Amino acid sequence: MTQNTALPDQPLARGRTADVFAWDDGHVLKLFHNWFSLEDIEYEMKIARAVHASGVKSPAVKELVNVQGRNGLVYERVRGESMLSMFQRSPWKVISYARTLAHLHTQMHACAFEADVPKQRRRLQHSIRDAEALPVTLKTSLLRSLDALPEDDKVCHGDFHPANVLLTETDSTVIDWIDASSGNPLADVARTSIILLGAAASSQVPNPLLKIFVRTFHAAYVREYFRLRPGGFDEYLRWLPIMAGARLRENITELQSWLVQQAGR
Repeated sequence: MTQNTALPDQPLARGRTADVFAWDDGHVLKLFHNWFSLEDIEYEMKIARAVHASGVKSPAVKELVNVQGRNGLVYERVRGESMLSMFQRSPWKVISYARTLAHLHTQMHACAFEADVPKQRRRLQHSIRDAEALPVTLKTSLLRSLDALPEDDKVCHGDFHPANVLLTETDSTVIDWIDASSGNPLADVARTSIILLGAAASSQVPNPLLKIFVRTFHAAYVREYFRLRPGGFDEYLRWLPIMAGARLRENITELQSWLVQQAGR
């Protein structure tokens, strides 16, 4: 659907793949850069609709549009500030934010996908095989370990961390579902652990004091998650090397040596 709508001079947010503009009172426009393929945009729309239909609280996608020669998705407008921004401004609230993250994750993992969405196991296999920094013997070991772990059909975000949670005084919403899959919740928790611990172990968090806060946040998040959803901690530990190996496919330079070390544990 092509529209000749005039856009505001400044976006609400800028990103690597898209800019986000105010659209109307209840919606925003995620306007993709021209290098981002229409196929990938249609895939994001499909995932967003499947997530919303699953019962997880997430922004509803309305339609695909073309504005000023660029393709975009019109999303329900979600008010709030990212948990990451709030955490950086008030790090002494670390335990409260960590518990909130755990509550949101357990609520998500109580929902199952009924739509045709990617399978978590298949995605992980692909990522491990394509991770150039992983030695061949380690790839073989990780793939064998992956095959031995159970599958599931629960809603898994695939990139769940404080930057992808919007908070208000009374509500919260999870955003950025492009990596969502149907799979095992404990793998999704392990993915969050690898993201948080990797940030604290690398230059992603340069401030030594903030590194301590991030590690404290992670420990409180994991503790609260397993309090709310008891059982499976040993299995979660078995997922950690697999998720570290899979993340190497993302070629994040400052994390590479740490991820290889974690994948070999």
